[in-house]
Amino acid sequence: MTDFYKTPFWKRLRTACLKRDRTCTTPGCNQRAVVADHIIPRSKGGADTLENLRGLCIRHHNMRRHGNEPYLKGCNTSGQPADPNHWWNT
Repeated sequence: MTDFYKTPFWKRLRTACLKRDRTCTTPGCNQRAVVADHIIPRSKGGADTLENLRGLCIRHHNMRRHGNEPYLKGCNTSGQPADPNHWWNT
């Protein structure tokens, strides 16, 4: 864990994320969100912004940390298909 996660800036950002995402944003999961997860990781240039964060439960956060994305490929972080022509979006 870097010192960044101890800063007042991060603590405010994390609080805002978890206030917005009270339950895990993984489709079908209704567990309480306890982790503010970077959608695009900081290590890959992801921004420290509310738009780049999503609330995850501990189970889905651990899945992501071990290389398993907690949402379907081709879906946004809300679980909606990213393709606007997908039948689900019609």
